Amino acid sequence: MQQRFQGEYIVDLAALRGPAEVILPLLESHPETQPYAAWLKARLDYLQAAEEIRLLAPPPKIEPGQVTPIPNPTPQKVCELWVKKTAERPWPPAAKDAVPQLKLIFAGEKVPRELVWLAEVESSFDARARSPAGAAGLFQLMPVTAKRFGLSRWPRDERLQPEPSARAAAQYLKFLHDKFGDWRLAVAAYNAGEGAVQKRLNRYKTKSYDDIAVHLPAETQLYVPKVEAILLRREGVELAKLASL
Repeated sequence: MQQRFQGEYIVDLAALRGPAEVILPLLESHPETQPYAAWLKARLDYLQAAEEIRLLAPPPKIEPGQVTPIPNPTPQKVCELWVKKTAERPWPPAAKDAVPQLKLIFAGEKVPRELVWLAEVESSFDARARSPAGAAGLFQLMPVTAKRFGLSRWPRDERLQPEPSARAAAQYLKFLHDKFGDWRLAVAAYNAGEGAVQKRLNRYKTKSYDDIAVHLPAETQLYVPKVEAILLRREGVELAKLASL
């Protein structure tokens, strides 16, 4: 699944939906694998969305000796899909208590407080979540990012603590926005890595998220529009129009 998320085509994720739904209860049934269950549960949405995109896409063109892949939808189409999927979605159970405090931390770091909702997309506000690649906590910080922004992993992993992880996530988002000058690019870099985003901006000679969106990793193509949809649902604001503090 981690490899498919890093692939180019969203529809390639669709085939993972069934296996993921089978394995999730097994992961949830053992304490040592529950962190991975929390991570997977927050990403079932991606697999379901990929399946919907596959069903709605026109059939691929079949040339002699080859099959043309189903092209990725535009970011606008993906955002429309997420808006529909999240239209009636309630707050995650842990968000009610967490969001007010997290907003204070983000505001203190001069980052739009609405961006605390990245925690819904990353972990559904489940601090136990841990990815196969090693990201952990509400904001799914990788070890190298945690170290970069002053978090300790021993004797306690501060990525699993809401306040330190929120502070580091906000600082990283501020750094990415200062680097790219655009919140959609910053959020894309938060998910895919700043190098992956910069490489595509250079390749396509652009500074626009829209110009590189369909060339980003499949997970990121779904991630950024989902963040946009969640911000619209929870705060009534557009990601691209967030003001820097």
